[in-house]
Formats: sequence, structure tokens, C-alpha cells
Amino acid sequence: MGTHTHHVLLQVRDVLNADPDRFTSNFYLRLFATNPELRELFPANMGHQRAMLFRVIEYVLETVPDRDNHPQLLEFLGQLGRDHRKYGVTEENYHQFFAALVREIAVTMGDRWDQDMANVVSQAFMLTTGVMRGAAHSAPGPATWKAVVAEKYRLSRDLAVVRLKASQPLTFAAGQYLEVQIPQWPRIWRHFSPSIPPNPDGELEFHVRAIPGGSISNSIVTETQVGDVWQLAQSHGTLRVDTDREVLMIAGGTGLAPLRALLIELSFRADAPPVHLFYGARYPADLYDLSRLWRMVATNPWLTVTTVVEDDTDPWWSTASEESGRITLERVQGQLADAVLGYGKDWTQHQVLLAGSPEMIATTRRRLLIAGLPASKMQHDPV
Repeated sequence: MGTHTHHVLLQVRDVLNADPDRFTSNFYLRLFATNPELRELFPANMGHQRAMLFRVIEYVLETVPDRDNHPQLLEFLGQLGRDHRKYGVTEENYHQFFAALVREIAVTMGDRWDQDMANVVSQAFMLTTGVMRGAAHSAPGPATWKAVVAEKYRLSRDLAVVRLKASQPLTFAAGQYLEVQIPQWPRIWRHFSPSIPPNPDGELEFHVRAIPGGSISNSIVTETQVGDVWQLAQSHGTLRVDTDREVLMIAGGTGLAPLRALLIELSFRADAPPVHLFYGARYPADLYDLSRLWRMVATNPWLTVTTVVEDDTDPWWSTASEESGRITLERVQGQLADAVLGYGKDWTQHQVLLAGSPEMIATTRRRLLIAGLPASKMQHDPV
């Protein structure tokens, strides 16, 4: 597409950017007014949904005219289409979405809307819905799986382990995360990383920490019960281990889960590379699953684990187990990045896997880059 198309789509983007909330609210009002049956596909609180929609629209308007970025755009839209399978979106729903979106853009543009702009905008979003629809239709396997909670126990007041049995084996790789919907919050999906690799029995384990303001995580920790049926959908993420190179793993909190799955998978391989895991938390009591890590170190000579705590003294309200006090893994005090960089080892040739909160990943990655570790060797999920 040429300069004219680029100018038109950027003009539309700039007008929509003046009030994104108003545009997306009006769009959904229009969509549901003309197609009321679609309302049941969406959660009661539409705030997150509106924000996600606008990010997609903005990205399309910016990227469609730029041929150099078309491969990334097509990959993004294909992933988006596969993601929408879990909602039960039909061919007709894509047409309804397209019609409502173009009409709302026309209303928002007002007197600036003419036939030329209509053609350019229509082409851009015909491409969008077409790629999404095609990717959804060609995706293998079921759109969702059901899994029954077989066991749930709390490790502390804000941390729980949930084990499930799926109706059939799921398609994912160790280190990836899955889309999860719990019965207490229907039509709302969140991402959680299994802490064990995929297996033919469909067994799953998740480590969930309740975060302030996190309705789903808090519900899982406090309300999930044995027998609950969860819905699971598409896998995401690209964390992987290259067995030809030494590995540095850095986990913060429940970021241990995807790295643990990779370690379990490596323990069944004869060609596992040397791995050094730094596992950090604020207090010693927050370092869960130490007994499993200790057993893995004892039986896998390629694995080294260093635990890191910001404060070496547990608060009075903590619920540290007696077992954790008997584990003899190496422990240092400080920030994760300080522990890694102060360890006295050259990490520049290691592949580096980061997992944890967005803040922990961003901070640690920045410190590693400043210290000279190449960005090309670092892996982490989107933050």
C-alpha cells in the first residue's frame, strides 16, 4: 500500500486516539444493539476488553500500510484468530464485527469520511478479519479442553497449588503458558503456566499467587475446590532450552512454575546441559517447592540452585513450613540481579531464561544488559 493509504489510516488512528474509551464503548453498543446474541460472549466488565480491542485497532492502522512489517502483522492476526476460537466465534460473527467497526469509524470521522477513506479502511479491516478467520479455521485440535480440579492446597495465605486432570492430553510445550477460565468468573480468561510438562494422562499443576486487585488469582487461592471444572485453551510462549549451551534460569516467585516444567523435562534427557537456577522471593517463607528442587539437585548433577531472598527474616505472620527449614540449598540475600551478577561467574555465553512478575523481568533484564549479557540470548514471556 502506498503513501496515500498510509496517510489515510494514520489520520483515522489519530482521530480515534483522541478518545479511545468513547470509541470502543460506542462500538460495542452498536455491535450489541444490532447483534444482541453476541453479548453473552463477553464478560460483564468490558474495561479490559475495550482496552485490548483498541490496541489491536491501533496496531492494524499503523502496520497495514507498511509492507516491511506485514509478516509480523499476519503472524499477530493469525494468533489473534486462534485465540478467538475459545469464544465460539462463527463466520457470521466476523462479518458482524467488521460491519459494526467500519460503521463506528465512519461516525467518529464525521465530515472527514468519504468514499476514498471508506475503501481504505474497509480493505484494512477486511484483511484483519480475513486472516483471523482463516487462522481459526485451520488451527488443529479442539478450541478448548475441560479439566477437573483433583487437588488444591494452600502453601500460604496467598499461594496455592492446583492440580487438575484434563479430559484429554493438551497440546503445549514445557515452559509455555495456557489460557484458563475458572467457573467462578465465566467468560474471563487469564494466563497461567503449568509447572509440569505435558503428559499423556492430561495431568496439570498450577502455582497461583493471589495478587492485590486480581479477582481471578484471589478466587483461585480462596474459592477453588476439588471437582471444579476449568476451561483451558490455547498455549502461548516460547521459553525453551537449547541443549548445546549452558543455561542460566532466573525465577521470581511463581515464575518458578514454567522453569520447573523445563527442568523436569530435562531430567528425563541424557543430553541436559549445565543449568544454574536462581530462585528469588522477598522472604524465606515465600520460597516454596524447595524440597522438590533439592531432590532434583541431588539426582541431576547438571543442576545448581541458588535461592535469593530480599529479607533474610520472615515476618511474624508468615507460614514457613518445618520442611523448608531443613532444605540445604544455597541461599544469598539481596536482589535477584545482584545475586546473579555477584556470583563471580561469566554468564555472557549462557542462554538466559527469565520468569516472574513484569517488574522483576524488566529490572533483571535491564541489569543483565548493562552488565554485558547479549539481548539475543535472553528469553522471557511478554511483559
